Amino acid sequence: MKRWIWVIGLGAILAAGITLGLRPQPVPVETARVAAKPLRVTIEEEGKTRLRSRYVISAPVSGYLRRLPWKAGDAIGSGAVVGRIEPPHVVALDARTERQSAARVKAAEAAGVASEARIRTLEEQVKIARVDLEHWRRERVRDEGLVKSGDIPSSRLDQTLTQFRRAEAAVAAAEKAVSEARSSRDAVRAEIAVAREALSGPGAQAASALVSIAAPASGRVIRVLRDSEGAVAMGEPLIEIGNANALEIVVELLSADAVKITPGTRVLLTRWGGERTLEARVRMIEPGGFTKVSALGVEEQRVRVVADIASPENDWKALGDGYRVEAAFVLWESDRVVQIESNALFRSGDGFAVYVVEGGQAQLRKVKVGHRSALASEIVDGLREGDEVILHPDETIAAGKLVAAKAS
Repeated sequence: MKRWIWVIGLGAILAAGITLGLRPQPVPVETARVAAKPLRVTIEEEGKTRLRSRYVISAPVSGYLRRLPWKAGDAIGSGAVVGRIEPPHVVALDARTERQSAARVKAAEAAGVASEARIRTLEEQVKIARVDLEHWRRERVRDEGLVKSGDIPSSRLDQTLTQFRRAEAAVAAAEKAVSEARSSRDAVRAEIAVAREALSGPGAQAASALVSIAAPASGRVIRVLRDSEGAVAMGEPLIEIGNANALEIVVELLSADAVKITPGTRVLLTRWGGERTLEARVRMIEPGGFTKVSALGVEEQRVRVVADIASPENDWKALGDGYRVEAAFVLWESDRVVQIESNALFRSGDGFAVYVVEGGQAQLRKVKVGHRSALASEIVDGLREGDEVILHPDETIAAGKLVAAKAS
């Protein structure tokens, strides 16, 4: 009997072990409770600060720029002299060039003498033409009176009028010829001055020949693009000024995101270096987009969105031009929303569903989703506060499956 008791006991233990081994084991899962909390839907993108009023001052003329005394950060008033430009310095001449210049001076001087003589001749011709014009003016007046009295035929008056008009044209042509001759003389004189200047060699420029560059507005020097003296070309950028306290935020958004934003949209600025989150408001969405290649080599259509900082200036006075910020555009927000983590949702037909833990089992529950952020989703229907849902459901989870929450 003792032997059979041991055999029966061992068999019972073996049967219990087999039964326990074949019994379905609960699947360990991560779970979370449905809760009512604040929810904010945003579009996040990297942006940068930019001066609202920026002035790039360029050289108005070509010449020799004197060294600029300004440094980045210096205050500058409206109308202050930013820099001065001298006329181009005369280069030194070699013997050959000097002889050529001397010959040009002599030729120009001879041309000037000839121009003066021609002007005098033409002026005499103008005097003669005016005397002839005065003669035919008197003839016209006399013939008009005789025609009225019937002493001469009207054909005689027509001949006199023809001669009068010819005299007028002759005077006009002579005066034009004198004007053209004087212009030629002035050009010759200018050529003589240039040629003589070339012969004079390098020398000091007259103070009256300096061109002063004035600041168009008050502000601070942002960048000095050309501080050393030297030759500059007309239009070359020299210095950049602006109001460092008048900053705006520029963010390049995808065009599909930009259409969701309107002027006045609230913007939260983070990761700019300060401890506080700054607030801004959208002022403008630029109407034109542009193509930009991403870091992965994908062409994207982007749109610039400009926002003004609304936080007190003392909170962001450390910001400057071209500083990086993280901008979150608030599309929708509420203080109390029934929500779950978005990674608990999965597609089921045309909608969404979740797995709810009830009595240690996973139960499929279809839900209606409202607003969604990057991490959370609003549940409009299908769940209540306190329900326990499974996070990251995979193919091992099915309706009726035993589950056990992992220890946190």
